[in-house]
Amino acid sequence: MKKDPSQMRHGYTTGACSTAVTKAALTALITGDALEEATISLPIGRDATFTIEKYEISENAVSAETIKDAGDDPDATHLAHIISTVSWSDAPGIILDGGIGVGRVTKPGLPVPVGEAAINPVPRKMILTTVQQTLEEFKINRGVKVVISVPAGEEIAKKTLNGRLGIVGGISILGTRGTVVPFSSSAYMASIVQAISVAKASGCEHLVLTTGGRSEKYAMGLLQDLPEEAFIEMGDFVGFSLKQCKRQGIKKVSLVGMMGKFSKVAQGVMMVHSKSAPVDFGFLSEIAQSVGAEDDLVLEIKNANTASQVGDMMSAINNFDFFNKLCESCCYSAIKQVKGGIEMETAIYSLKGQLLGRAVGIESIDEINRDRG
Repeated sequence: MKKDPSQMRHGYTTGACSTAVTKAALTALITGDALEEATISLPIGRDATFTIEKYEISENAVSAETIKDAGDDPDATHLAHIISTVSWSDAPGIILDGGIGVGRVTKPGLPVPVGEAAINPVPRKMILTTVQQTLEEFKINRGVKVVISVPAGEEIAKKTLNGRLGIVGGISILGTRGTVVPFSSSAYMASIVQAISVAKASGCEHLVLTTGGRSEKYAMGLLQDLPEEAFIEMGDFVGFSLKQCKRQGIKKVSLVGMMGKFSKVAQGVMMVHSKSAPVDFGFLSEIAQSVGAEDDLVLEIKNANTASQVGDMMSAINNFDFFNKLCESCCYSAIKQVKGGIEMETAIYSLKGQLLGRAVGIESIDEINRDRG
């Protein structure tokens, strides 16, 4: 039985965990006392208390460790060990870096400069502010070095998009709120924005938006001349992804997916989750009729159960004009969504990887209001 989302347990970000262990390690370095808990302020305006699982204390450095709790969210970093090692520095100020399992940025386009540890701006600010406040609390005026490590980070990173984004050697330290909302779409949307930024910074002017891993595989076979950075999994967020492409000045976008979700895009639905909007079978039957389907088949389509079933009906009679026209409709819907300015193409595949239809080189917003019947 699925849990009610309102009753699901929130967790904490890697950024919040890193801040908490940094405070614990610095406090122990100053006082010699290893506290069992550390309380920090989160960006959302409330405090959170973290259990410190382990310390390693020497004369000049302290490491503190906590275990990340992502709550009821299926987060790749759930139960990861987050460690902060704090030591005194001869140089004034605060030095923040990543250690084992924290990735390093190798491509432009991310909010962290190339060459630096992948500690995003909000967690970076949280850590630096907490260190400064702790030093002031104890009236200490010394330079401090902080190194964040995640022992299993390199392995965890294989489950993320870090490699494609140019983050090598581990995970990113993330989080704009400090908390993880179960099954939140915000983290996925943020990853789409980052992927588009990296592609743009890498010189990509043609991006490929796919609905998932399988459609991305087919897209890579279709558009073999494009670099890996150009392929972005948008999931269900079609409209959001298209608007981000427009905002970042991408000149051409290819949509690649399958019959189910793209039949919704064709009718103008830009959030294609299964619960977002029903498939309009009347719309699909009109397209079928316009490409010469017989009346009996048109009626069958109007009464179909799924868009995939409609696709099977049309491919069974080798009527690929149907899919080509559906692809055209996807392009027009996309251009309407972004109000022009992007060249669009769409390709629809079967589950087994057969290219069913394709529309290319569509960029005129003047055709949007044409009679689709």
